Amino acid sequence: MEKSSLTALVRNHLEVAKTSSSGRSAATVYGGHEHVLRQTLIALAAGHKLDEHENPGEATVHVLAGRVRLVSEAAAWDGRTGDLLIVPNSRHSLEAVEDSAVLLTVAKVLASPVLNTEKG
Repeated sequence: MEKSSLTALVRNHLEVAKTSSSGRSAATVYGGHEHVLRQTLIALAAGHKLDEHENPGEATVHVLAGRVRLVSEAAAWDGRTGDLLIVPNSRHSLEAVEDSAVLLTVAKVLASPVLNTEKG
């Protein structure tokens, strides 16, 4: 079992985001390319955003600190500390209304295995 402090990660990554030219900082908290589940802490300085992108699978955004806006072509949702936003299955962006940190959880869609139906 592993344990990490999201509070400490938020504090550290917000400091990095505020001094970074991109206005952001991120770290994988759990998972990765070899896992279906991936959790990433993303810190954004106020006014910065993650540009519009595709959804890689089922995903949620848990707002750990601050205020964010999740925007898709069809709608926009505001999230504050403690809110859980369901990421739409469409192109979307995430903007920090104020200095913010979120926990992005993604369950990636796996490619279906190709079945070999030939008999030898």
